[in-house]
Amino acid sequence: MNKFLFFFAVTVGLAQEPATVPLWPNGAPGALGDEDRDKPTLTIFLPTKNQAAGVGLVICPGGGYVALASNHEGRQVANWLNSMGIAAFVLKYRLGPRYHHPVELGDAQRAIRMVRAHAAEYGVTADRVGIMGFSAGGHLASTAGTHFDSGDPNDPDPIQRVSSRPDFLVLGYPVISMKPPYVHAGSLKNLLGDSPDPSLVEKLSNELQVTPQTPPAFLFHTTEDRAVPVENSVLFYLALRKAGVPAELHVFEKGPHGFGLNYKDPVLAMWPPLLANWFRERGLLH
Repeated sequence: MNKFLFFFAVTVGLAQEPATVPLWPNGAPGALGDEDRDKPTLTIFLPTKNQAAGVGLVICPGGGYVALASNHEGRQVANWLNSMGIAAFVLKYRLGPRYHHPVELGDAQRAIRMVRAHAAEYGVTADRVGIMGFSAGGHLASTAGTHFDSGDPNDPDPIQRVSSRPDFLVLGYPVISMKPPYVHAGSLKNLLGDSPDPSLVEKLSNELQVTPQTPPAFLFHTTEDRAVPVENSVLFYLALRKAGVPAELHVFEKGPHGFGLNYKDPVLAMWPPLLANWFRERGLLH
């Protein structure tokens, strides 16, 4: 076992027991029913107080906007983040084909606002709240990073008064583009329906929506990915570079889509320590 895996194994058990809370206690806007699938939630994984780094990270599991890989792209990642003192919040967002944009984005924005509004309670600094996503969850995270607002100071809900802009992005083998030739067709259909408006396709092709205000980003992908072409990450990285936004991209030669932490592969297992180094370089970890 390498030093990184040993550190993870001996520290992960120190985190507090997770709790799940609704994003909207009185019902989510646009809900189409009262079933579990109509109720977006956050599952809160907090490190022990003596470990806390003051950083919060909302996690969006992937699943093609039709399912959620909430274990290997949610809970497992949250436990690893806790081992470094980072508070993690696994988002259960609403899914297609029952729900379409902008519902999913609204859930992600609400999650960021909630963590920021309750920063003191969660042991987080309000200007150190990021969002992380895998696959289609990476599309949702990158959408949150390119489509945000500063909050409505007149809203009666105090959570809605705070900014939805994430302070940083972490994107694992993300869907980025909604346009051919690199679009993931399933994510496009589930998010926007069978005949999406071309202007909406353009708006949600996030490589085209990067500005200097887009948060710094860390991306990783594999060349062999046959589900979501690596060009998704490359195009987003190039757009960030053009806009002058700090970014780091790691492309591994081999490996399937959806590999998560993948400790069994010594090469793919390097993205977590690389991300930890990036956190340190950005002053998020000591």
